[in-house]
Amino acid sequence: MSLLEILHHPDARLRLKAKPVTTFDAALAKLAEDMLETMYAAPGIGLAATQVNVQQRLIVVDVSEHQDQPHIFVNPALTLQGSLVPGEEGCLSVPGVYDAVARAPQVTVEAQDLTGKAFTLEAEGMLGVCIQHECDHLEGKLFVDYLSSLKRNRITKQLKKQKA
Repeated sequence: MSLLEILHHPDARLRLKAKPVTTFDAALAKLAEDMLETMYAAPGIGLAATQVNVQQRLIVVDVSEHQDQPHIFVNPALTLQGSLVPGEEGCLSVPGVYDAVARAPQVTVEAQDLTGKAFTLEAEGMLGVCIQHECDHLEGKLFVDYLSSLKRNRITKQLKKQKA
């Protein structure tokens, strides 16, 4: 296993749309393993392949207290359920920034596992929110995109200054 570099906003590569995974092999399994290790080390509760500069539809999530319940979703597709509810979010690609984002309280995820086998998962609470957040990354969308342009611009300037 190895740690991967997490891209930080405003890196343009975070805006790329991920492509569907078509090859289910040892390389995909290794990528998922490395992503989990990177996520745990960060520390975080979710990571999309696009955040580590791999443009594939793959996310890993683990919202458990002891980091012992990892979920791996290949080619996830979401069905949102219920009225949007605001909750505080942060992101490994936008370090140190937290703000309210409205998300569906429940989600149905149709995805594949690392062997290509299809499965469906119903998720709510933190798990549901995290899955929605990571799937946004696959579309080139960041949680700051849900904020006002004033807040988003201030965050972008702040992160650019930190990089310099």
